[in-house]
Amino acid sequence: MNINFKHEWIETNIGLMAVLTMVAISVGGLVEIAPLFFIDKTIEKVGGVRPYTPLEQRGRDIFMREGCYTCHSQMIRPFRDEKLRYGHYSLAVESQYDHPFQWGSKRTGPDLARVGGKYSNEWHVQHLVAPRSMVPESVMPNYPWLLSTQLDISDTAARMKALRKVGVPYSLSQAEYGANVTNFGETVARQLHIPAAQKNLVEQANFGNYDGDRSGISEMDALVAYLQMLGTMVDFSKYADDAFVETR
Repeated sequence: MNINFKHEWIETNIGLMAVLTMVAISVGGLVEIAPLFFIDKTIEKVGGVRPYTPLEQRGRDIFMREGCYTCHSQMIRPFRDEKLRYGHYSLAVESQYDHPFQWGSKRTGPDLARVGGKYSNEWHVQHLVAPRSMVPESVMPNYPWLLSTQLDISDTAARMKALRKVGVPYSLSQAEYGANVTNFGETVARQLHIPAAQKNLVEQANFGNYDGDRSGISEMDALVAYLQMLGTMVDFSKYADDAFVETR
């Protein structure tokens, strides 16, 4: 039996072909994925990165629900033109609490990795309600209902518990709360404590008044809170230009 005949026999045997295909995919996947569990420097060692607060996390949920991710990436690549337009390239550590992360290179709209603090709350609200009133050439849809729809906070704790199962360090016990105090500081640790989730969400929304209306908490409040946080956790002025070269 020559080699060509063996190859034809495999291709015409559907069951065997399926098994061998799965073996090939599994080996390839292991070769790519397994090393990541043994590389200490996959995640950069920087300070300031924390999980999302309850309000920010609900804003991220809305960002995903409305399909914003289909036109806006959150990954600045290490190219000169991207740095000039958006800022410092994205670090893996900045997305360690994202499920799923928003990396990608397909952009219909601009990358949002460093949008936090770039515009005022009022600008974001108007841009979301009527994008072309702020950016005439925009092809972004209008999202006026975000301003009039009250944010459902009844399942805030449940959402945080779900993320806790995949490794986000939201706390339930006092021991976990204490660990967050050590890792993130007292102020952040309070925001990450699940038993106080709704209270913390309401306090942040009322204090930030992201949608400009104090009569209630809208979905706009949550989404703007999320956008204003993006890219603000790492203070790049503390690091040299080549500080993260080894992890790229």
